Amino acid sequence: MDASQLEELRNQTAEELGSELVRLRKEQFNLRMQRASELLPQTHLITKTRRDIARIKTLIREKASA
Repeated sequence: MDASQLEELRNQTAEELGSELVRLRKEQFNLRMQRASELLPQTHLITKTRRDIARIKTLIREKASA
């Protein structure tokens, strides 16, 4: 995730961030299933998705405390 994508996320509402979090969780699940069945050639995507989830959760917490 680059700086422009992060800025776009910062401008989203908490509800939009929540829906993005759900989408990323589904993607993470699908990637884990592909890895388990040995159909995932790009294993770095799991780490990238996990970090994106953490970024979204951090932004949600920032908005809740503000």
